[in-house]
Amino acid sequence: MLDDRAKLLLKSLVERYIADGQPVGSRTLSKASGLELSPATIRNVMSDLEDLGLIASPHTSAGRIPTARGYRLFVDTMLTAQREELHAPSLQPDQPQKVIANAAHLLSNLSQFVGVVMAPKRSSVFRHIEFLRLSERRFLVIIVSPEGDVQNRVLFTEVDYSQSQLIEASNYLNANFAGMAIEQVRARVQQDLVKLQGEIAALMQAAVQVSSEALTQEEGNVVISGERNLLSVSDFSHDMSHLRRAFELFEQKSQLMRLLDVSSQAEGVRIYIGGESQIVPMEELSVVSAPYEVDGQVVGTLGVIGPTRMPYDRMIQIVDITARLVGNALSQGK
Repeated sequence: MLDDRAKLLLKSLVERYIADGQPVGSRTLSKASGLELSPATIRNVMSDLEDLGLIASPHTSAGRIPTARGYRLFVDTMLTAQREELHAPSLQPDQPQKVIANAAHLLSNLSQFVGVVMAPKRSSVFRHIEFLRLSERRFLVIIVSPEGDVQNRVLFTEVDYSQSQLIEASNYLNANFAGMAIEQVRARVQQDLVKLQGEIAALMQAAVQVSSEALTQEEGNVVISGERNLLSVSDFSHDMSHLRRAFELFEQKSQLMRLLDVSSQAEGVRIYIGGESQIVPMEELSVVSAPYEVDGQVVGTLGVIGPTRMPYDRMIQIVDITARLVGNALSQGK
Protein backbone atom coordinates (compact mmCIF):
# COMPACT_ATOMS: atom_id res chain seq x y z
CA MET A 1 0.00 0.00 0.00
CA LEU A 2 1.24 3.48 -0.82
CA ASP A 3 1.11 6.32 1.67
CA ASP A 4 -0.54 9.61 0.70
CA ARG A 5 2.76 11.22 -0.26
CA ALA A 6 3.70 8.39 -2.62
CA LYS A 7 0.22 8.40 -4.16
CA LEU A 8 0.37 12.15 -4.81
CA LEU A 9 3.82 11.89 -6.36
CA LEU A 10 2.73 9.00 -8.60
CA LYS A 11 -0.42 10.89 -9.64
CA SER A 12 1.62 13.99 -10.44
CA LEU A 13 4.17 11.98 -12.40
CA VAL A 14 1.53 10.22 -14.52
CA GLU A 15 -0.33 13.48 -15.23
CA ARG A 16 2.89 15.29 -16.15
CA TYR A 17 4.00 12.45 -18.44
CA ILE A 18 0.59 12.30 -20.17
CA ALA A 19 0.77 16.07 -20.75
CA ASP A 20 4.39 16.33 -21.92
CA GLY A 21 5.46 12.89 -23.10
CA GLN A 22 8.86 13.36 -21.44
CA PRO A 23 10.35 11.34 -18.55
CA VAL A 24 9.72 13.20 -15.29
CA GLY A 25 12.63 14.12 -13.05
CA SER A 26 12.59 14.82 -9.32
CA ARG A 27 12.81 18.62 -9.74
CA THR A 28 9.84 18.69 -12.15
CA LEU A 29 7.92 16.37 -9.86
CA SER A 30 8.55 18.62 -6.85
CA LYS A 31 6.97 21.58 -8.68
CA ALA A 32 4.10 19.54 -10.18
CA SER A 33 3.08 17.95 -6.90
CA GLY A 34 3.16 21.15 -4.85
CA LEU A 35 4.88 19.24 -2.04
CA GLU A 36 7.80 20.99 -0.40
CA LEU A 37 10.07 17.99 -0.29
CA SER A 38 13.79 17.84 -0.80
CA PRO A 39 15.05 16.36 -4.09
CA ALA A 40 16.61 13.53 -2.06
CA THR A 41 13.24 12.65 -0.46
CA ILE A 42 11.53 12.67 -3.84
CA ARG A 43 14.27 10.48 -5.32
CA ASN A 44 13.77 8.01 -2.46
CA VAL A 45 10.00 7.86 -3.06
CA MET A 46 10.57 7.43 -6.80
CA SER A 47 12.98 4.62 -6.07
CA ASP A 48 10.30 2.92 -3.95
CA LEU A 49 7.72 3.36 -6.75
CA GLU A 50 10.20 1.86 -9.19
CA ASP A 51 10.79 -1.13 -6.91
CA LEU A 52 7.01 -1.67 -6.85
CA GLY A 53 6.96 -1.73 -10.66
CA LEU A 54 4.82 1.41 -10.92
CA ILE A 55 7.36 3.57 -12.73
CA ALA A 56 10.46 2.86 -14.80
CA SER A 57 13.59 4.68 -15.87
CA PRO A 58 14.32 4.81 -19.62
CA HIS A 59 17.98 4.17 -20.41
CA THR A 60 18.42 7.61 -21.96
CA SER A 61 17.06 9.70 -19.11
CA ALA A 62 17.31 10.25 -15.38
CA GLY A 63 13.54 10.85 -15.31
CA ARG A 64 10.84 8.22 -14.82
CA ILE A 65 7.80 7.14 -16.83
CA PRO A 66 4.72 5.17 -15.71
CA THR A 67 4.52 1.42 -16.33
CA ALA A 68 1.33 -0.41 -17.28
CA ARG A 69 0.91 -1.20 -13.58
CA GLY A 70 1.40 2.47 -12.70
CA TYR A 71 -1.21 3.55 -15.24
CA ARG A 72 -3.62 0.95 -13.87
CA LEU A 73 -3.26 2.22 -10.29
CA PHE A 74 -3.69 5.80 -11.53
CA VAL A 75 -6.81 4.96 -13.56
CA ASP A 76 -8.41 2.86 -10.82
CA THR A 77 -7.74 5.02 -7.77
CA MET A 78 -6.43 8.48 -8.68
CA LEU A 79 -8.21 9.58 -11.83
CA THR A 80 -10.35 12.64 -11.26
CA ALA A 81 -12.49 13.18 -14.33
CA GLN A 82 -12.66 16.87 -15.18
CA ARG A 83 -16.14 17.21 -16.64
CA GLU A 84 -15.79 19.43 -19.67
CA GLU A 85 -18.33 20.50 -22.26
CA LEU A 86 -18.00 18.05 -25.14
CA HIS A 87 -19.57 19.30 -28.34
CA ALA A 88 -20.69 15.95 -29.70
CA PRO A 89 -23.20 16.19 -32.55
CA SER A 90 -26.17 13.88 -32.17
CA LEU A 91 -26.28 10.73 -34.26
CA GLN A 92 -29.35 10.70 -36.48
CA PRO A 93 -31.60 7.61 -36.49
CA ASP A 94 -30.82 5.74 -39.70
CA GLN A 95 -29.91 2.29 -40.97
CA PRO A 96 -27.75 0.56 -38.34
CA GLN A 97 -24.69 0.43 -40.65
CA LYS A 98 -24.78 4.20 -41.10
CA VAL A 99 -25.19 4.87 -37.36
CA ILE A 100 -22.20 2.62 -36.62
CA ALA A 101 -20.00 4.22 -39.30
CA ASN A 102 -20.91 7.73 -38.06
CA ALA A 103 -20.18 6.70 -34.45
CA ALA A 104 -16.70 5.40 -35.34
CA HIS A 105 -16.01 8.68 -37.18
CA LEU A 106 -17.29 10.71 -34.21
CA LEU A 107 -15.08 8.81 -31.76
CA SER A 108 -11.95 9.38 -33.86
CA ASN A 109 -12.77 13.08 -34.40
CA LEU A 110 -13.39 13.80 -30.71
CA SER A 111 -10.43 11.78 -29.43
CA GLN A 112 -7.97 12.41 -32.29
CA PHE A 113 -7.10 8.74 -31.95
CA VAL A 114 -8.77 5.65 -33.44
CA GLY A 115 -12.50 5.03 -33.08
CA VAL A 116 -13.80 1.44 -33.13
CA VAL A 117 -17.38 0.21 -33.01
CA MET A 118 -18.55 -3.38 -32.93
CA ALA A 119 -21.79 -3.40 -34.90
CA PRO A 120 -24.83 -5.11 -33.40
CA LYS A 121 -24.81 -8.78 -34.24
CA ARG A 122 -27.13 -9.19 -37.15
CA SER A 123 -30.37 -10.93 -36.51
CA SER A 124 -30.77 -14.24 -38.34
CA VAL A 125 -34.45 -13.37 -38.73
CA PHE A 126 -35.71 -11.72 -41.91
CA ARG A 127 -38.64 -9.33 -42.06
CA HIS A 128 -38.95 -9.01 -45.80
CA ILE A 129 -37.35 -10.42 -48.96
CA GLU A 130 -37.50 -9.28 -52.57
CA PHE A 131 -36.01 -10.40 -55.89
CA LEU A 132 -34.84 -8.04 -58.62
CA ARG A 133 -33.89 -9.32 -62.08
CA LEU A 134 -30.49 -7.96 -63.14
CA SER A 135 -29.94 -9.95 -66.31
CA GLU A 136 -30.47 -13.48 -67.61
CA ARG A 137 -30.07 -16.00 -64.73
CA ARG A 138 -28.71 -13.20 -62.50
CA PHE A 139 -30.82 -11.70 -59.72
CA LEU A 140 -30.48 -9.40 -56.74
CA VAL A 141 -31.83 -10.75 -53.45
CA ILE A 142 -32.79 -7.94 -51.04
CA ILE A 143 -33.14 -9.07 -47.41
CA VAL A 144 -34.45 -6.75 -44.66
CA SER A 145 -33.91 -7.68 -41.00
CA PRO A 146 -36.36 -6.73 -38.21
CA GLU A 147 -33.93 -3.95 -37.21
CA GLY A 148 -34.17 -2.43 -40.70
CA ASP A 149 -30.71 -3.65 -41.72
CA VAL A 150 -30.72 -4.18 -45.50
CA GLN A 151 -28.50 -6.83 -47.11
CA ASN A 152 -28.12 -7.34 -50.85
CA ARG A 153 -26.76 -10.47 -52.49
CA VAL A 154 -26.39 -11.35 -56.17
CA LEU A 155 -27.82 -14.77 -57.01
CA PHE A 156 -26.87 -16.81 -60.09
CA THR A 157 -29.28 -19.58 -61.13
CA GLU A 158 -29.16 -22.43 -63.65
CA VAL A 159 -32.45 -21.37 -65.25
CA ASP A 160 -33.92 -17.97 -66.01
CA TYR A 161 -36.99 -16.64 -64.15
CA SER A 162 -39.59 -14.13 -65.23
CA GLN A 163 -40.47 -11.16 -63.05
CA SER A 164 -43.86 -12.73 -62.27
CA GLN A 165 -42.10 -15.87 -60.97
CA LEU A 166 -39.82 -13.73 -58.82
CA ILE A 167 -42.81 -11.91 -57.36
CA GLU A 168 -44.54 -15.25 -56.70
CA ALA A 169 -41.48 -16.58 -54.84
CA SER A 170 -41.00 -13.45 -52.73
CA ASN A 171 -44.73 -13.30 -51.88
CA TYR A 172 -44.66 -16.93 -50.76
CA LEU A 173 -41.58 -16.42 -48.56
CA ASN A 174 -42.91 -13.18 -47.01
CA ALA A 175 -46.40 -14.59 -46.37
CA ASN A 176 -45.22 -17.84 -44.81
CA PHE A 177 -41.82 -17.20 -43.22
CA ALA A 178 -41.39 -13.49 -42.31
CA GLY A 179 -40.28 -13.19 -38.69
CA MET A 180 -38.80 -16.69 -38.55
CA ALA A 181 -35.12 -17.52 -38.05
CA ILE A 182 -33.44 -18.31 -41.33
CA GLU A 183 -32.57 -21.87 -40.24
CA GLN A 184 -36.26 -22.55 -39.57
CA VAL A 185 -37.08 -21.13 -43.00
CA ARG A 186 -34.52 -23.43 -44.61
CA ALA A 187 -36.09 -26.50 -42.95
CA ARG A 188 -39.66 -25.44 -43.81
CA VAL A 189 -38.82 -24.70 -47.45
CA GLN A 190 -37.30 -28.18 -47.66
CA GLN A 191 -40.59 -29.65 -46.40
CA ASP A 192 -42.69 -27.50 -48.76
CA LEU A 193 -40.78 -28.45 -51.91
CA VAL A 194 -43.38 -31.05 -52.81
CA LYS A 195 -46.12 -28.42 -52.84
CA LEU A 196 -44.20 -25.98 -55.00
CA GLN A 197 -43.38 -25.96 -58.67
CA GLY A 198 -39.88 -27.33 -59.24
CA GLU A 199 -38.36 -24.14 -60.68
CA ILE A 200 -39.76 -21.86 -57.99
CA ALA A 201 -38.64 -24.31 -55.29
CA ALA A 202 -35.07 -24.23 -56.64
CA LEU A 203 -35.13 -20.41 -56.66
CA MET A 204 -36.33 -20.26 -53.06
CA GLN A 205 -33.75 -22.78 -51.91
CA ALA A 206 -30.99 -20.70 -53.47
CA ALA A 207 -32.46 -17.49 -52.00
CA VAL A 208 -32.65 -18.96 -48.50
CA GLN A 209 -29.01 -20.05 -48.78
CA VAL A 210 -27.70 -16.57 -49.71
CA SER A 211 -30.01 -14.99 -47.11
CA SER A 212 -28.53 -17.26 -44.45
CA GLU A 213 -25.01 -16.23 -45.43
CA ALA A 214 -25.96 -12.55 -45.45
CA LEU A 215 -27.80 -12.53 -42.13
CA THR A 216 -25.26 -14.56 -40.17
CA GLN A 217 -22.12 -13.08 -41.69
CA GLU A 218 -19.81 -11.69 -39.01
CA GLU A 219 -16.85 -10.51 -41.10
CA GLY A 220 -16.47 -6.75 -40.97
CA ASN A 221 -18.48 -6.41 -37.76
CA VAL A 222 -15.88 -4.00 -36.40
CA VAL A 223 -15.89 -0.54 -37.96
CA ILE A 224 -12.63 1.40 -37.55
CA SER A 225 -12.05 5.10 -38.17
CA GLY A 226 -9.08 7.43 -37.76
CA GLU A 227 -6.12 5.03 -38.01
CA ARG A 228 -4.11 7.80 -39.65
CA ASN A 229 -4.40 9.85 -36.44
CA LEU A 230 -1.68 7.63 -34.97
CA LEU A 231 0.78 9.02 -37.54
CA SER A 232 0.80 12.30 -35.62
CA VAL A 233 1.24 10.66 -32.19
CA SER A 234 4.89 11.00 -31.20
CA ASP A 235 4.84 7.68 -29.32
CA PHE A 236 4.29 5.94 -32.68
CA SER A 237 5.83 8.29 -35.26
CA HIS A 238 9.24 7.90 -33.60
CA ASP A 239 9.11 4.10 -33.88
CA MET A 240 7.84 2.63 -37.13
CA SER A 241 7.73 -0.90 -35.67
CA HIS A 242 5.12 0.26 -33.11
CA LEU A 243 3.09 1.90 -35.85
CA ARG A 244 3.31 -1.17 -38.08
CA ARG A 245 2.10 -3.46 -35.29
CA ALA A 246 -0.82 -1.14 -34.55
CA PHE A 247 -1.91 -1.15 -38.19
CA GLU A 248 -1.61 -4.95 -38.32
CA LEU A 249 -4.00 -5.10 -35.35
CA PHE A 250 -6.53 -2.95 -37.20
CA GLU A 251 -6.23 -5.04 -40.36
CA GLN A 252 -6.74 -8.41 -38.64
CA LYS A 253 -9.79 -7.28 -36.62
CA SER A 254 -10.08 -10.67 -34.88
CA GLN A 255 -8.11 -9.43 -31.84
CA LEU A 256 -10.31 -6.33 -31.71
CA MET A 257 -13.42 -8.53 -31.90
CA ARG A 258 -12.23 -10.53 -28.88
CA LEU A 259 -11.43 -7.36 -26.94
CA LEU A 260 -14.79 -5.73 -27.68
CA ASP A 261 -16.60 -8.98 -26.89
CA VAL A 262 -14.99 -8.95 -23.44
CA SER A 263 -16.00 -5.29 -23.03
CA SER A 264 -19.63 -6.03 -23.87
CA GLN A 265 -19.87 -8.26 -20.80
CA ALA A 266 -18.93 -5.41 -18.44
CA GLU A 267 -21.00 -2.47 -17.28
CA GLY A 268 -19.96 1.09 -18.03
CA VAL A 269 -16.64 2.36 -19.32
CA ARG A 270 -13.68 -0.01 -19.10
CA ILE A 271 -10.00 0.76 -19.64
CA TYR A 272 -7.55 -1.81 -21.01
CA ILE A 273 -3.89 -0.86 -20.74
CA GLY A 274 -1.34 -2.44 -23.05
CA GLY A 275 1.23 -4.63 -21.37
CA GLU A 276 -0.86 -5.61 -18.35
CA SER A 277 -2.58 -8.59 -20.01
CA GLN A 278 -2.96 -10.43 -23.29
CA ILE A 279 -6.21 -8.60 -24.05
CA VAL A 280 -4.35 -5.63 -25.57
CA PRO A 281 -1.44 -7.15 -27.51
CA MET A 282 0.75 -4.03 -27.59
CA GLU A 283 2.38 -2.27 -24.63
CA GLU A 284 2.11 1.07 -26.42
CA LEU A 285 -1.70 0.92 -26.86
CA SER A 286 -4.60 1.43 -24.50
CA VAL A 287 -8.31 0.94 -25.16
CA VAL A 288 -11.17 2.81 -23.50
CA SER A 289 -14.45 1.04 -24.26
CA ALA A 290 -18.10 0.85 -23.27
CA PRO A 291 -21.11 -1.28 -24.29
CA TYR A 292 -24.14 0.38 -25.87
CA GLU A 293 -27.75 -0.65 -25.42
CA VAL A 294 -30.92 -0.77 -27.47
CA ASP A 295 -34.14 -1.05 -25.46
CA GLY A 296 -32.18 -1.96 -22.34
CA GLN A 297 -30.24 -4.80 -24.02
CA VAL A 298 -26.48 -4.62 -24.70
CA VAL A 299 -26.09 -5.16 -28.44
CA GLY A 300 -22.53 -3.99 -29.13
CA THR A 301 -19.42 -2.19 -27.90
CA LEU A 302 -17.44 0.85 -28.96
CA GLY A 303 -14.25 2.55 -27.89
CA VAL A 304 -11.15 4.60 -28.52
CA ILE A 305 -7.72 3.10 -29.20
CA GLY A 306 -4.73 5.31 -28.63
CA PRO A 307 -1.31 5.50 -27.00
CA THR A 308 -0.93 4.37 -23.40
CA ARG A 309 -0.05 8.01 -22.75
CA MET A 310 -3.57 9.29 -23.39
CA PRO A 311 -5.74 11.72 -21.38
CA TYR A 312 -7.92 9.03 -19.83
CA ASP A 313 -10.40 11.41 -18.19
CA ARG A 314 -11.33 12.96 -21.56
CA MET A 315 -11.46 9.56 -23.31
CA ILE A 316 -13.86 8.22 -20.66
CA GLN A 317 -16.26 11.09 -21.35
CA ILE A 318 -16.02 10.70 -25.14
CA VAL A 319 -16.70 6.96 -25.02
CA ASP A 320 -19.50 7.26 -22.45
CA ILE A 321 -21.34 9.97 -24.40
CA THR A 322 -20.93 8.21 -27.76
CA ALA A 323 -22.27 4.93 -26.34
CA ARG A 324 -25.41 6.77 -25.21
CA LEU A 325 -25.78 8.52 -28.60
CA VAL A 326 -25.48 5.21 -30.50
CA GLY A 327 -28.03 3.49 -28.25
CA ASN A 328 -30.49 6.38 -28.69
CA ALA A 329 -30.06 6.52 -32.49
CA LEU A 330 -30.51 2.76 -32.92
CA SER A 331 -33.55 2.71 -30.63
CA GLN A 332 -35.23 5.58 -32.48
CA GLY A 333 -34.38 4.09 -35.87
CA LYS A 334 -36.23 0.86 -35.18
